[in-house]
Amino acid sequence: MSLSLGVIGFMFVFAYLPQLAVLVFVNGPLAAFTTILLTLSESSTLINLISRTFLLQDALVDIFDGVLVARRQTGVLAEGRQLKSGNFNDPIAKLGKLIKSPFEKFTPTAVVRYVMYLPLNFIPVVGTVIFVLLQGRTRGRSVHARYFQLKKWTNSEREDWLKENTAPYTAFGTVATLLELIPFASILFSFTNTVGAALWAADIESNNTQMTEMSDPRSRGEAKKDE
Repeated sequence: MSLSLGVIGFMFVFAYLPQLAVLVFVNGPLAAFTTILLTLSESSTLINLISRTFLLQDALVDIFDGVLVARRQTGVLAEGRQLKSGNFNDPIAKLGKLIKSPFEKFTPTAVVRYVMYLPLNFIPVVGTVIFVLLQGRTRGRSVHARYFQLKKWTNSEREDWLKENTAPYTAFGTVATLLELIPFASILFSFTNTVGAALWAADIESNNTQMTEMSDPRSRGEAKKDE
């Protein structure tokens, strides 16, 4: 909470008015609204950058893995984490030592891409909507980074899967982005979004989603080799 307060307060004190002064020329009376969205988006990005890199990474991984345990998907989880023996009522208690380093951290490419999208906010209303959707698309591509890691998919296999399922990942990422724009609650929604992503991954593993009607990229590649 203190991190969110600090970042949002800082951004509205030092970034809101300068950006409003620019956007008022292109967005007119809507500038106040679009500038608030832009400032919240920037604040959310900073909060996620700081929290995921320095504060919450281990906790988010535990949440993701714990959900997989709760949904009895220990087979795929065993590829990236040791699991304690015994029948624990608390799924988190079954989690042992990490075998693989989890989740992707923010990369310079992601930051550059975000900065490139910022000028879209100069387009009244539509530009802001496109900006949020693009952010959602980027966010959606990362929600299953841990799952793909556990599946041992290569970059090309991940890209094939994401390309084939662009719509659901963009939808999930857009909702996650909008939730994390809510002032003072972005960190909370980082946890709930992680739970949602893990539940989704568990559904994919248990063939409880239409997405699994498509062959996964690895199976498809093996089929091509057999031909």
